[in-house]
Amino acid sequence: MAIDAATVRKVARLARIAEPEEKLEPLAKELSAIIDWIEQLSEVDTDGVEPMTSAVHVPMAMRDDVVTEGGDPEVVLSNAPKRAGNFFVVPKVVE
Repeated sequence: MAIDAATVRKVARLARIAEPEEKLEPLAKELSAIIDWIEQLSEVDTDGVEPMTSAVHVPMAMRDDVVTEGGDPEVVLSNAPKRAGNFFVVPKVVE
């Protein structure tokens, strides 16, 4: 898949990235090479390969899913800059 300078210009504008006009063509070539490499990966046969979460096999640490009362409100709110009863007070952000 070839990416041209016009596509790079459009993506840069959408991402709010200011790129000088002289850098658009080299970026287009570089991005095209990256897309070509990614397309090569789709040719790799991965049938029977288990998904990995890490390069080193480490068993997942599991814990019991236990419902709690949420802890002691005094402990939870001890570092709150402002509070009202058992609730955090935050600045209004929506008018």
